[in-house]
Amino acid sequence: MQILFITSNRLGDAVISTGVLDALQKRYPAAMFTVVCGPVAAGLFEADPRCERIITMEKRRHDRHWFELWRACYRTRWFMVVDLRGSLIGLTLRARRRIIVRGGRRPGLRVEQLGEALGYRRTPMPRVWTSEKQRAEAVATLSEGRWLALGPTANWDGKIWPPERFVELAQALKAKNLRPVVFYGPGEGERARAEPVLKALPEALDLGGDKSLGEVAALLQLCALFVGNDSGLMHLAAAAGTPTLGLFGPSRASEYAPAGRFARFVEAPGPEGDAPIEGLSVAAVLKVVKEILREKDTCGSDRCSD
Repeated sequence: MQILFITSNRLGDAVISTGVLDALQKRYPAAMFTVVCGPVAAGLFEADPRCERIITMEKRRHDRHWFELWRACYRTRWFMVVDLRGSLIGLTLRARRRIIVRGGRRPGLRVEQLGEALGYRRTPMPRVWTSEKQRAEAVATLSEGRWLALGPTANWDGKIWPPERFVELAQALKAKNLRPVVFYGPGEGERARAEPVLKALPEALDLGGDKSLGEVAALLQLCALFVGNDSGLMHLAAAAGTPTLGLFGPSRASEYAPAGRFARFVEAPGPEGDAPIEGLSVAAVLKVVKEILREKDTCGSDRCSD
C-alpha cells in the first residue's frame, strides 16, 4: 500500500503538515509513504520509519519541477495521493483515492484547515521524528541544566524581534535558572542575524547553522522553553513538544500560530498583518513566558491529558 504525500517547500508549512501525515499513518498502518517536499524540509522526514522515500522538489523555470515529479511517480499505482499544494499532478497519476487540498492563503489556522480537508474532527497536531542516535547526541550536548531555547532569526527582517530584547529576556529568566541556547538556520544570513544575541550572551550555547532538522528537534525536546520569531524553527519547537512562545508582528498569528500542547503566541500591538514587531515589549513577552512555565509546572505530563 503506497501513499504519496506532497507537502510544502517551506519549513514552517511542512512542519504543520506533519500532523496530518501522522494521522494518515495511524489510519493506514500497513501503508508506506513517499514524501515530496522542498530541500529545506527534507530532514523532517528522514527519521520517520514509515517514510520509505523522500523526493525533494526544487522550483524550476516553466514549472519543470512538476514534470520531473510526475516522471518520478507515474510508474507507481498509488493507493492514495495526498496533495497539500493544490496542484493537478494527483489527477495525472494512477491512484485509488485522491485528496487535493486547495492552495493559497485563507483565514483561519492552517493546521486546522489541513485537518478539516482530510476529514479529521480533531485537529492532528504536528510532530517530529528523531533517531536514537540524534536523541543520544542531544542528551550529550544538553546533559545538565534547564535550557531556554532562543530563535532570534526569521526569513525576513520585518518578523525579527530586536536582538537586545532577546538578550534582556534571557537575562530576566536567569532567576528561573534558565540557561540560554541559541538556534538558527544554515547560511551566512542566519548567522549574521543571530550574532548580536550570541555576542551579548557569552554564556549561551551556539547550536545553530550546521545541524539537521532531526538533530535540532532532538535538542529542542530537552529545552524547558522556546521563545522565537514566527519561523519554521518556531513550528519545529512546538511540534517537538517544547513549551513554545511565538513572537508575531507583521505576520498573522490567526493563520500561523504555533500548534502544540504548551504552545502560545504574543502579538505586537496594532492591526494584524501590519503591526511593527518593535512594538512588542519585553514585559509583554515575559508575562506570557511566566504563564507558560506556570502551566507546565502545574500540569505535569503524568497528570494532564492532551
